[in-house]
Amino acid sequence: MSTKKSVISKDAIVREGALILGSSIIGSRAFIDTGTVVGYPIRSRIKMLQEGKKGEIESEGATIGDNSVIRSNSIIYERVKIGKNVETGHRILIREDTEIGDNSIIGTDTVIDGRVKIGEFARIETGVYIPPYTIIGKNVFLGPRVVFTNDKYPVSKRLLGAIVEDNVAIGANATIIAGVRIGKGAVIASGAVVTKDVEPNTVVAGVPARKLMSKDEYNRKREKYESEA
Repeated sequence: MSTKKSVISKDAIVREGALILGSSIIGSRAFIDTGTVVGYPIRSRIKMLQEGKKGEIESEGATIGDNSVIRSNSIIYERVKIGKNVETGHRILIREDTEIGDNSIIGTDTVIDGRVKIGEFARIETGVYIPPYTIIGKNVFLGPRVVFTNDKYPVSKRLLGAIVEDNVAIGANATIIAGVRIGKGAVIASGAVVTKDVEPNTVVAGVPARKLMSKDEYNRKREKYESEA
């Protein structure tokens, strides 16, 4: 089902039970699975409906790029821009004012909680949480259950997102504390708690995370491990 203002490419595939709201744009050969909502209205619009106010209360819609795949029971809020060749798992939530670059993968049960920027070729595994104001660069890997935070002193009035530069890899169950910057090419070990900035091409591990080795040493260890297969 779609609203009159939606623009759906003729060769897009929108499965029965999907809901396309507002001025959403569905690109060529995009696939929208059953139970998915594209262009879900922001909180202020819902409040306007509850209060019986008149005016422009229809969703501004979301944009889904060419060849992208949005799997079942996912919710994409209005003012979300998803690039080309993006693929999601099931039951993802992407809140308003989020941008996701081309050729990215968003795993099942991931929550991107709005006002987030994600670069091209990102690979985000199952169950990742990304709060508002987080910035993630290109070719970044986030392992299962990685959690970002944006409040150093909960519950405060100042929210500050983390910045992840290009080519970073973050292992499963790592926690990234509000406001840190992870430099280009860095590696964060599984289970690490990152409380301070991480230098480029550095491997960190532990609670709190500390430098473990250089990226060159890490690459040598990885190559040896792979050769033993």
